Amino acid sequence: MILPMGKRGVGDGQGVFIVFEAGPTHTGLAVAKELAQHAKDAGADAIKFQITDHRKMIDDHSLLFNYDVIDSFGNVETVSEPLFDIWERRWMPVDDWRELKHFCDDAGIAFFATVFSEEDVDLVCEMGCDSLKIASADTDYQDLIEYAARKGLPVQLDTGSSSLAEVERAVDWIREAGNDNIIINHCPSGYPARLESINLNIIKTLKQTYPYPVAFSDHTPGWEMDVAAISSGADIIEKTITLDRTQRSCEHIMSLEPAEMKDFVRIIRDVEIALGDVRAIIGPEERDKRSRIRRSAYLVKDVRAGELLERKDFEFRRPGFGMKASEYRQYIGKHYKQDMKSGSLLTIKDV
Repeated sequence: MILPMGKRGVGDGQGVFIVFEAGPTHTGLAVAKELAQHAKDAGADAIKFQITDHRKMIDDHSLLFNYDVIDSFGNVETVSEPLFDIWERRWMPVDDWRELKHFCDDAGIAFFATVFSEEDVDLVCEMGCDSLKIASADTDYQDLIEYAARKGLPVQLDTGSSSLAEVERAVDWIREAGNDNIIINHCPSGYPARLESINLNIIKTLKQTYPYPVAFSDHTPGWEMDVAAISSGADIIEKTITLDRTQRSCEHIMSLEPAEMKDFVRIIRDVEIALGDVRAIIGPEERDKRSRIRRSAYLVKDVRAGELLERKDFEFRRPGFGMKASEYRQYIGKHYKQDMKSGSLLTIKDV
């Protein structure tokens, strides 16, 4: 299945769709715009944010959340902080979201958003976004999923720590709401994710189970896991970005800084080119190179027109632009069309 996303499609044969995630790492409109511009300059297809009012979403303001931070010397520390405070840093009023969407439109980069309420869904639709995303924590939130699905936009469904049965149930809710534009997003939990929890093999399972595009949301430092995810069949790669990885807030530790973003995109593009096709396709240039190192028949004696071609008449030498070692047997016993000197390249047109 191929879904329209931004200026291109997502799915089989469409190439990897690169999304830079800035939802957890911006601190307001100015930083959000700066990250969006960096994403565009690096060559990403889209940038994603997280739209919600944490005052309505989080009831217990003292609920703690653990995550890792890193300093400029590479020292890692685990921080415990109220989840409410984390969301407070990234909250923006509705008018700021509208302004940010216009900024992304002018810059020429698609704008996606994770939604957490029906109001968030309405805002995303009003702004003309190409897609919306359901967070992994809301895979069981039937009302929100159905409300989002009825809008008709492509729904990105984060899997997180959900079981395959829970993913299947959420997919059914979307389908039953009349929406078949679905993207399954494999999103390992953890900030950063532990290697043992990444489970990239699930991408193959999701590709075999559903006709929909499959995404990988990377929660690890670097880009090794993204390369592996592409090799496993991921259609979309989502990677978090930041202005400064040493900021003491959630998800910065595994995010790309501006100087790394272009290299990330380049590596992803190089990998998808190198993966090639499921068939062994030999282009004209490779065919020519191959012929130069393969063998073909060269006469070791003078021959006359009308004589019968015999195996003792030739040897196989490089280059292979003449009668090939794999085809000569069908011409044994045929007649030479013309006189030829010893050392001549023998072709099938000569017999």
